[in-house]
Amino acid sequence: MYPDTTIKDNPKPDRSEQILTAKRQKNAKNASSPKGNSGRRQRARLGAIFCLTLTLAFAGRSEAADKLRLGVQKTGTFAWELAVIKASKLDAKADLDLVVTELASTEAAKIALMGGAVDIILSDWLWVARERGLASNFVFQPYSTAVGALMVPADSPIQTLDGLKGKTIGVAGGPIDKSWLLLRAYTQRDGLDLKASANVVFGAPALLYAKTANGELDANLNFWNYVVSLEARGFRRLIGIDEVERRLGAKGPLAMVGYVFDESLAKSHGAALDRFFKIAHEAKEELARSDADWTRIGKEIGVTDPKELALYRKRYVEGIPTRPVEDEAADAAALYHILRDIGGPELVGAANELNPGTFYKGAENQTPAEH
Repeated sequence: MYPDTTIKDNPKPDRSEQILTAKRQKNAKNASSPKGNSGRRQRARLGAIFCLTLTLAFAGRSEAADKLRLGVQKTGTFAWELAVIKASKLDAKADLDLVVTELASTEAAKIALMGGAVDIILSDWLWVARERGLASNFVFQPYSTAVGALMVPADSPIQTLDGLKGKTIGVAGGPIDKSWLLLRAYTQRDGLDLKASANVVFGAPALLYAKTANGELDANLNFWNYVVSLEARGFRRLIGIDEVERRLGAKGPLAMVGYVFDESLAKSHGAALDRFFKIAHEAKEELARSDADWTRIGKEIGVTDPKELALYRKRYVEGIPTRPVEDEAADAAALYHILRDIGGPELVGAANELNPGTFYKGAENQTPAEH
C-alpha cells in the first residue's frame, strides 16, 4: 500500500476503520500515563532519527557528481590541463565526474562526438559552423588562441612573403587548412598567389617538421607546437598566423580551437558546464605559474632543452583566451567571409554567413541552428 492510499481504495473499508479507531483509542490511553508519554517520546525520537537518515541518504543521491564525458588526444594540451585538474582535485571540488576517453586524432574526436560516445571535444569554430548548417546543434567555447606560423631557416635569403616565389613550402594539413587559406588570402591582397607561384607540399605536421629541420623545405607553415620546436632550433618566423588574422581584420587574438559540445548538453547540464569551464581555466592558470608541472610535461613530450620548454610554456600561456566571447565571435564572423571566398563550399558548406549560434553564449541565450 502507498502512504496516500485512502479508505475508498481499500477493499475492506469497514474493517480498516475499525482498526484505525482501535489504534486511536490505544494511543489516547497511552498518552494519559507517564509510561505512555515516555514511549511516545522514544518513538518520536526514533522517528526523527529515521527521517533524518532518509533525508541525508536522498540528499547524497541528489548531489552526486555530474558526469561529463571528454574526448581527449593523449598528447595534446587538453590532457595536460586534465592532469592538473585531477592532481589538484579540482573536479571533485566542483562536484564533477570527468570521464576521459583517449582518442587518436581530431577526426576520431569528431566521430565520437557525432556518435554520442563523448560529450565534449576540442575542434574549430569553422567545423562547428559547417555542421550547424547540416543539421547538428554543436556549439563552440574558446579554448586557445595559439596558432601556427610560417617558418624559414635562420640564414634563409627569404625576408618577405614575396621571396616565397619559386620556393618549396610545406603546409601542415591539406589544401583547405584554415591557416593556409588565410595566408593565401592575405598575400593575394598584394597580388601574390602562393598556390600558383610556389611549390606547395601538403603533409602531416610531424613529417613536415622533420623535413624542414633537415633542410628539405624552404619554408614550413605548421602548428604552434612544431613552430616552437623549430624556433628552438634557430628557425625564424616569416609571419605568424595571428598577425595574418589581424591584418585581415581581427581586432585581437582569436581562438581557432575550442571546446565543442551539443546544445542539448548545455540545456541539461548547464551548471555542470559552467563549473567545468571554471576549473579548466583554473588549470590553465596553474600551468602558467607552475614550474613543476612543466617539468612533468617536458618529460611527457620528450623536451629536454630548458630553452625549448620555456618557449613551449610561453606560447601556451599566450594562447589562454582573455577576450569576451562576443568579441571573438565578431572576429570569427569577419574571417568567415574571407575563408568562404577562398575555400568555397568544400570548406564552409552552403552558408554565406557564420551561423549566429556557433559560439556558445550560455544555455539561456543560444541561437538555434538553422536546419
